[in-house]
Amino acid sequence: MSAIAFTIGPLTVRWYGILIVSGIILAVFISWRLALRHQISFDYLLDLALAAVPLGLVGARLYYVAFNWLYYSHNPEKIIAIWHGGLAIHGAILAGALVLFIMSRKQNVPFRLWADIITPGLILAQAIGRWGNFFNQEAYGYETDLPWAMFIDGAYRHPTFLYESIWDALGFSLLLFLTLRRPRTLRQTGDIAACYLIFYSCGRFCIEHFRTDSLMLGPLQMAQVISIIGIAAGLLLLYCNRRWPAPDQPTPGR
Repeated sequence: MSAIAFTIGPLTVRWYGILIVSGIILAVFISWRLALRHQISFDYLLDLALAAVPLGLVGARLYYVAFNWLYYSHNPEKIIAIWHGGLAIHGAILAGALVLFIMSRKQNVPFRLWADIITPGLILAQAIGRWGNFFNQEAYGYETDLPWAMFIDGAYRHPTFLYESIWDALGFSLLLFLTLRRPRTLRQTGDIAACYLIFYSCGRFCIEHFRTDSLMLGPLQMAQVISIIGIAAGLLLLYCNRRWPAPDQPTPGR
């Protein structure tokens, strides 16, 4: 299938961009609905989104470029060509977490509370955005004769973008269930964010084994390294949530 959705004069609109924007809009909507449960103003969420979305995209691109520097150092004009793909979700998460930390202090909304609110929408946006990889013919696996193999780049391959999309969709269902039901063992502020880190990282670690275009750190697949860190961070966060509980509502303004 063509990576281009349609053209209007000199303007070319790609499926990659449509899917990413659609995921972002849906994530903001879900976060808004969850923020209402904590009496958090939509203006706070809008301020957060206006800062986190562009800086998250910058972080995603810089992360990807950094681990492909040998190529981009010889083709610097292509560093900004994000319409051809090349956005690393781990870079977006790191940049977004930094923005979230700064904004949470400015707004007097606990960081862990904001993290609980946005992670269900975030993982759903990831599920939607992965289909942009299909249209760009990227993020696929090695050749296989399994019945669900997809014809990509001249061969039938593991559709690893599909694997992750399904995993992320399951993660959204799980996080939304935990958010709305709040089982007794996961009622501390920050537990939803911890579950996100553990769930997504476990899936990404396994899926990365099938990919052929992984970002590498020497002989190591960087995504697997980050996934191990993510699992450890999630477990540590569960501990911290119990050792040092955070409030489940915004604190009064100074």
